[in-house]
Amino acid sequence: MNPTQTGKLYLVPTPIGNLEDMTFRAIRVLKEVDLILAEDTRTSAPLLKHFEIHQKVFAHHQHNEHQSSNEIVKFLLEGKNIALISDAGTPAISDPGFFLVREALKFNIAVECLPGATAFVPALVNSGFPTDKFCFEGFLPLKKGRQTRYKFLAEEERTIILYESPHRLLKTLDEMATYFGADRQISVSRELTKMFEETVRGTVIEVKQYFETHPMKGEFVMCVAGATVKPAKGKYDRDEEEE
Repeated sequence: MNPTQTGKLYLVPTPIGNLEDMTFRAIRVLKEVDLILAEDTRTSAPLLKHFEIHQKVFAHHQHNEHQSSNEIVKFLLEGKNIALISDAGTPAISDPGFFLVREALKFNIAVECLPGATAFVPALVNSGFPTDKFCFEGFLPLKKGRQTRYKFLAEEERTIILYESPHRLLKTLDEMATYFGADRQISVSRELTKMFEETVRGTVIEVKQYFETHPMKGEFVMCVAGATVKPAKGKYDRDEEEE
């Protein structure tokens, strides 16, 4: 490569569970770049080994991204091509990546994001809620600002998408009953693309009752019907897939 030419920053999605969701293009890019940035090198190691990707890998996560971004930009300006991956899914979607992209763009460095796996899209499509307009909230604040956010979202007319961890799921459903109403329609997906993929739909209280007696393992994507969507009649319905 011409040393006067800047490199390119690639954002490469990785599977959220099923290795078959890795694209041919993603594999090629990861094999061709000069180095790979991973949210957790230990988590990414099996994936890279599986696809016989042997490039150097450095850690880039929420605790060091501000410090490491300066060094990464320097490498890019020197003509190095660099790929960023997260533990699963598309970088910068509730994962590190935004800050590095912004820093690269400040120096007119080319940034290219590959299409690929991300958890909220299949969860949204599976929900049966309107997909023409939606808002992605990711993880709600843990403490400060959480109540304020709920009050704001209670009036949101678009489909709302949230991420949640298993140990906070029941508490979050309780909070939704308080701020959105116990009869608000929701769809909760877990273990997307994996062997025990499951989607449970119903009112807030019905879905809470279901998960009080069923496994709460894996990462959860919660889709909430907009404020103007009328509740459907009947008990929750559930999709379960086993491969």
